[in-house]
Parts: sequence; C-alpha cells; structure tokens
Amino acid sequence: MSNPVDVPGVSAPSEDTLDAALKSVEHQISIFWRRARSISQQLSREVHPDMEPAAYGLLTMIRKTGPIRLTELASCIGVGKPSVSRQIAFLESIGLVLKEADPLDGRAQTIRLTPKGEEKMHQVQDARRQVFRERLGEWPVEDLEALATYMAKLNATYERDGFPKDGEL
Repeated sequence: MSNPVDVPGVSAPSEDTLDAALKSVEHQISIFWRRARSISQQLSREVHPDMEPAAYGLLTMIRKTGPIRLTELASCIGVGKPSVSRQIAFLESIGLVLKEADPLDGRAQTIRLTPKGEEKMHQVQDARRQVFRERLGEWPVEDLEALATYMAKLNATYERDGFPKDGEL
C-alpha cells in the first residue's frame, strides 16, 4: 500500500474526516468498478458472443501496443501467463489475433491483431466512445478535465506500488 505524501504547509485531516472521505471514495470506486465490469462484458460480447471480458482487455492492450510477447502482455495487465495463454488461444481460434515469430528473437513469438481483429476493435471502441459521449457529453469540459486529472492522480498512486504505468511494459 502507498503511504500518504507529506505536503509542506498542508495539515493532515482529522482521522474521522479522513475515514469518512476514504469510505466515500471506496464506495464510489466500487460502484464504478461494477459498472465498468458490466460494460466490459457487453463490449466483449459485441466482439464475439463467447468472448470473456478478460479477452477484450487483451485485445485492447494488443491494439494499443502493437505486436507484443505473451510474457510482456501478462506482466502488463498483472495476470498469470497461463490465463493469458488460454485467452490468446481463444482469440486466435476466432481469427482476431495471430502469433508470429518475434523479429528480435526467432525463438519467441509476438501476438498481434489480425485485420479482422483490428476492424472489430475499431467498431467496438467507436461504440464505447459514443457511450461516453452520451453519458458525459453534457458535462462542462472543465469537469471532464478535472475528472481525468483526478483519475490520473489515482492511477499514479498505484504506480508507486509497482503497477505499470499506462503504456509501460
């Protein structure tokens, strides 16, 4: 767990105030997490009716990084290699990813999206952005920017605990 960062000139909140605020944050993140899992389930089914949300997450990461080794992919998302391997086998069986020799090390393989996988992900991610627009389009831009800033700050807090930075392998 992370330790709080001391900020000069800022006094620490009382324990009761801090506990109440942390309880509220925990509650809101729990609600957000449940809804995000539900949306991930829906998105994965749009790609393929038998796809698990974990496989959708892998496709998203592969699309973002380009060709990637299985071990790097597993490390990047914090899941064991056997779980990732099973999901990749499924994605390969439905024609969304392809394994090929790693150009830097012929003994290893990289995984990349096929044209079909790229097209499916393009369609689904466009639909996801439309959902964001429908849900958040009425918010003032300043609020959206503030939300993004606070979410980035939260993610950075977890990076101090060893979680990879976004886009870092």
